[in-house]
Amino acid sequence: MFIEGNFRNSSSGETFGSYNPANGELLGEVASGGKDDALAAIDAASRAFKEWASLTVYQRSKFLMEAHRMMMESQEEIAEIMSKEQGKPFRAAMNEVQYGADFLIWFAEEAKRIYGRTVPSSRTDQRFIVLHQPIGVVGAITPWNYPVSMITRKVAPALAAGCTIVVKPAEATPLCAQAVFKIFEKANLPAGVVNLVTADDPQPVGEVFLNDVRVRKITFTGSTKVGKMLAGGSGSQLKRLSLELGGHAPFIVCSDADPVHAAKGLALVKFLNSGQACISPNRIYVHEQQEKTFLEELSSRVSKLKAGPGINKDSKIGPLINEEALEKVDQQVRDAIEKGAEVITGGYRIKDNGLDQGHFYAPTILNKVTPDMTIYREETFGPVAPVITYREGDDLLEMANDTHYGLASYVYTQNLGLAMKLFEGLNFGIVGINDINPTSAAAPFGGNKESGIGREGASEGIHEYLETKLGGFSI
Repeated sequence: MFIEGNFRNSSSGETFGSYNPANGELLGEVASGGKDDALAAIDAASRAFKEWASLTVYQRSKFLMEAHRMMMESQEEIAEIMSKEQGKPFRAAMNEVQYGADFLIWFAEEAKRIYGRTVPSSRTDQRFIVLHQPIGVVGAITPWNYPVSMITRKVAPALAAGCTIVVKPAEATPLCAQAVFKIFEKANLPAGVVNLVTADDPQPVGEVFLNDVRVRKITFTGSTKVGKMLAGGSGSQLKRLSLELGGHAPFIVCSDADPVHAAKGLALVKFLNSGQACISPNRIYVHEQQEKTFLEELSSRVSKLKAGPGINKDSKIGPLINEEALEKVDQQVRDAIEKGAEVITGGYRIKDNGLDQGHFYAPTILNKVTPDMTIYREETFGPVAPVITYREGDDLLEMANDTHYGLASYVYTQNLGLAMKLFEGLNFGIVGINDINPTSAAAPFGGNKESGIGREGASEGIHEYLETKLGGFSI
């Protein structure tokens, strides 16, 4: 763990292992923290807050810029750790380190744009001044699917705003978290400003975040179920919350779209990170006239995706994170087949070519998916593309919006008017129009409905860590 500027063992001395999902190999042992360790980290963050918040934004910015420089210098090293521990192909891991570093440099600059304002008064003897101040100590809980960039996406705006932070990373990827915090250590961030508590059991740490009044904000990326628990638990103290939760993204191929171009885009985004992304398309709506061409192109591309350990240069599909994840994907596929879905390709666990010790699932395309199937209603988080055929006259907006989730959505069309209608009508926080990567450190990321609260990235991201203060001056 990293508390008050030092790496240390847990107070109990307990450890837990981190394993390679491609072959079950033990990669290392890390400290297993608990309640006492979380309290020690909050103590450190609380002590460091006043001094850190009192620094100028230019001083805080320099620390983030230095962290950015060092992360880019260590890009390959961090990517290798991630590829082994999380499973994603090495090239994708390199891209994630770059993405994670982007948040550091973006918020290093965004710190300088925390502007206040004056507000005219109706009284001649009164002046209003509005300023923004850091909220305080932040408790952050980060996921395993993007184990580097989701740390910097929370730490960078918190630090830029003047907050201090305690991070509890996913228990499946603690080595990635350690690699990021080694960067913070080398950047000479003041002791206590950033803290890391690794834990095999997240519950005691989460309870401390909820119950300790010094933690004024919780930021979480993960499942909707856990997000709801955190929202309910934080209510007694009215803690501020940022929640980036699950998704169930529709991918709409309009009747005027180029089906080959759409299939190319779908293949790239659907199988990214083996489908283990909250913005991964889960319901693919294709017009009946385009079905044949779309499926032919998609099948051609998916058949070329080679599964294997992420660290292998020729691997395009890595393992799922664990056995439970693999079983969930397989159950959804089995349910769909039993209810009439057609398997175009895939639909099974990969056990040949020495992959039997890992959690590999074949890239899968299902056709003739219907609303009564589990895969139509629930997030898959795996390499399965469910295709739904629609006809002229079907209400695309009604079908796409028929979900409790509201994170990402995608539209392929050459009609500007239709694109605008769908952009405005889709009840999702993110809409990619002929764009499979509508994300950036400079763009607001987040969802509607049960996909979350708040936004990360952009100017919105830093304001999640600021309080607004009004000064009324009588002169």
